[in-house]
Amino acid sequence: MKFVLIDKIIAIEPGRSLTAVKSVSLAEEYLADHFPIFPVLPGVLLLEGLIESASWLVRQHGRFNQSMVLLENARNVRYKSFAAPGMQICYTVTAKTIEENTSSFSGLGVCGDEEIVAAQFTLRHFNLAEENPKMAHADGRIIEAMKKRWALLKPENCIQDVDK
Repeated sequence: MKFVLIDKIIAIEPGRSLTAVKSVSLAEEYLADHFPIFPVLPGVLLLEGLIESASWLVRQHGRFNQSMVLLENARNVRYKSFAAPGMQICYTVTAKTIEENTSSFSGLGVCGDEEIVAAQFTLRHFNLAEENPKMAHADGRIIEAMKKRWALLKPENCIQDVDK
């Protein structure tokens, strides 16, 4: 299963912050098991929504020059409520630092006025070819796929775009 945990980026301050939304749908496959009588978005996927949001800030800041943006560590993760089908989560991530290969963030997810998840986390970003030059073609394919997804997700008023 492949998860896309944000539906739209609604605001971006390049290099500083990003706000995205996710509408929880009963059609999402994992809800059949988590939990059948009381379906809610699993906590790890709430955290992943913050990570995915931050990864777009990193990609946009670096002009999509790295294929991999992965979680390095997460700290102070707090789950305060549930996100059930029909709810919309608003994720806001704020960059503490964005450096060449690592970045750190604070993130908050809310439904309406209710905080449901908060975390501090660090992302690691790199190209596969740094370890194995034969992977350069994979880096290129991943970067092109991310540029296409960015075109679907980005806010209309985004001041910085990437070449198609």
